[in-house]
Amino acid sequence: MQIITSREHALFKQLIKLLRSNQQRKQEGFTVLDGIHLVQTYYQVYGSPFKLIISESARQQPEIRSFLAQINQSSEFNRSVILSDALFKQISPVVTPSGIMALITIPSINEYAHSKKFCVLLDAIQDPGNLGSILRSAASADVNAIYLSKTCADAWSPKTLRAAMGAHFFLAIYEDTDLVQIARSFQGKVFTTSSSSEHSLFQAKLTEPIAFVFGNEGSGISRELMNCVSEPLAIPISKNCESLNVAAAAAICFFEKRRQNLN
Repeated sequence: MQIITSREHALFKQLIKLLRSNQQRKQEGFTVLDGIHLVQTYYQVYGSPFKLIISESARQQPEIRSFLAQINQSSEFNRSVILSDALFKQISPVVTPSGIMALITIPSINEYAHSKKFCVLLDAIQDPGNLGSILRSAASADVNAIYLSKTCADAWSPKTLRAAMGAHFFLAIYEDTDLVQIARSFQGKVFTTSSSSEHSLFQAKLTEPIAFVFGNEGSGISRELMNCVSEPLAIPISKNCESLNVAAAAAICFFEKRRQNLN
């Protein structure tokens, strides 16, 4: 495997840009996965990554050695490179470097290949951790498609990817979308959550096609999008609490629908 020790190497410079810039990721159509779990999950779903990057010391770790043996046996993959520990630490998005990254093309989505019976519309979710948590819950609850407004956090940023723990590869994720248009054309009920609603989530019928809308952590969803909502639903919580974190509220909604679907 090629060993890279210089900051001037083209791949090192590319990784730096992709890890730091949403615009660069969108422009190139690439992103970077960090950690053995994300890399293995991608490999299981899509096959070999465009490039595999290993730190010099990490190639001796049993889990990484085993994965390298697996990936090299199953294909003619020869795009692994080794970064010196010093360089790997410079690009690592975490304090303790994982020792393995993958450069991947952001998966393209065929809009007509996915069911639209269980959708999620996200309006200006700003925190990558919240976004990743929502994606993780969505994948676990069999959500079909996720639509992000133009003002949402980047779905393919390192922080969002880490929080989602591989959920990206089991979802149809559409970025920079017109949520109002999607909500108006949705063939089913469109729900959002509101603590002031008289209608409880747990009393609503969720077995039909449903789109859940969740908004910005501070300001909620836009007025125009709210006009597209069939009905706001309340999640009953203790009087000692004012509201739920958006990722927690989304998870409750997803799994209540899943519960009803399974009954």
